[in-house]
Amino acid sequence: MNEEQKKAQINKSSTGEKDYSQYFETTYTPPSLKQAKKRGKENIEIHYDFDVPEDMQQIGKDKKFLIRTYGCQMNEHDSENMAGILMRMGFESTAAVEEADVILINTCAIRENAENKVFGEIGHLKALKQENPGLVIGVCGCMSQEESVVNRILQKHQQIDLIFGTHNIHRLPELLKNAIFGKEMVVEVWSKEGDIIENMPRARKGKIKGWVNIMYGCDKFCTYCIVPYTRGKERSRRPEDIIEEVRHLARNGYQEITLLGQNVNAYGKDLADIDYGLGDLMDEIRKIDIPRVRFTTSHPRDFDDHLIEVLAKGGNLVEHIHLPVQSGNNDILKLMARKYTRESYVELANKIKKAIPNASFTTDIIVGFPNETEEQFEDTMTLVKEMEYDSAFTYIYSPRDGTPAAKMEDNVPHEVKKKRLARLNALVNELSAEKNKEYPGKTVEVLVEGESKKDPEVLSGRTRTNRLVNFRAPKSTIGTVIYVKITEAKTWSLNGEVVEPAEVNI
Repeated sequence: MNEEQKKAQINKSSTGEKDYSQYFETTYTPPSLKQAKKRGKENIEIHYDFDVPEDMQQIGKDKKFLIRTYGCQMNEHDSENMAGILMRMGFESTAAVEEADVILINTCAIRENAENKVFGEIGHLKALKQENPGLVIGVCGCMSQEESVVNRILQKHQQIDLIFGTHNIHRLPELLKNAIFGKEMVVEVWSKEGDIIENMPRARKGKIKGWVNIMYGCDKFCTYCIVPYTRGKERSRRPEDIIEEVRHLARNGYQEITLLGQNVNAYGKDLADIDYGLGDLMDEIRKIDIPRVRFTTSHPRDFDDHLIEVLAKGGNLVEHIHLPVQSGNNDILKLMARKYTRESYVELANKIKKAIPNASFTTDIIVGFPNETEEQFEDTMTLVKEMEYDSAFTYIYSPRDGTPAAKMEDNVPHEVKKKRLARLNALVNELSAEKNKEYPGKTVEVLVEGESKKDPEVLSGRTRTNRLVNFRAPKSTIGTVIYVKITEAKTWSLNGEVVEPAEVNI
């Protein structure tokens, strides 16, 4: 372990408003645009030798763990890795906090609301810790990479036993051992990006859909986004390792995989020895016998012609394109450092539509970026109408400490931002409902995912374009691809009846 990777252990008896920055001199670098943009060209190593040390393989015997996950699919993927490691250490999973001997909170830093939820949960766990002093509570994920967050935990939440970051999940056995047997709070947060650890165990949720991480980090530095600081620079896995993982999932009956990356379209740009991108990878995965392949999250700047050409081949490559736009106004896009214009975004979308006529588009939109005017917001509204998105993830701008946007003066009242968000959501809902009205009478392919959340007698699943469909069918169809004739359209979902394959003519 080098100097940057040394851990800091803080005595739990510490109290008061002490400055804890001294503990991070060699272990922790706070988010800094200046420092992050000075990222070096040092090589990222790939390791295939992960194992839980023999003396730690039974630490969890007759004990249980619980992982609470906030945020994106990447966090879900990380939690699967942590669960796999804990099971290798002898722990069993539980959904009840009262039964848990270890609780890990895998955090998200992308919006203030997510952080507030985490600190609320940390507060609720204090009473549980008092009742059960042997309980180990850990905080990990993106919030752990923020110096202000770690200092707040150290100063005000002494019930926490363990803090670690996004780059050292593979160190969990050693860290947990120190937390269990030591008397100090264990803090290990690496400022340097981690290497790629290929053979960590993974406890996947379910046997139908699987996440496959193809790269880590992001180099885009959008002015509002904390991800380049919490996840580090872009590091791609080797294509042969990804393809073998997909083949393994196919052999084990998985029906759908989603290729993951903070900026998935940038895959392969850091692979110095081969000219290989996301289009090349998906062209190979297209030949694997797995029914559906998705990918997220895209950046419009990296959505190249070769990828479009490959996606147009269809097959198991579904025609659902998630293409975050964030704003429909060029001045706001420039302030966001998105490095594209409204016009170039629409041109890209039209190019995709021409190659894949039945493609569905979803997006991410931020409302109320600092000093957004009414006219600039209206540009976003007209873009949404022009694109006719099937759905959108919409948010009020949330300043993130350490990002350039957080330093921008903002004269737009919060109430104005809330009203704009409501107007945008009303438009998105209207467009979604109109799109769904086209479906009654049509037959669609549906991957049956399980029981409906509202009625256990009704099953639900998603189309290739990611529309939610509810229908009645035997439970034995869960985990299979079936055909459903749509009978009713709602704003966000469709109802239908199962039809036999022989009746299908689509």
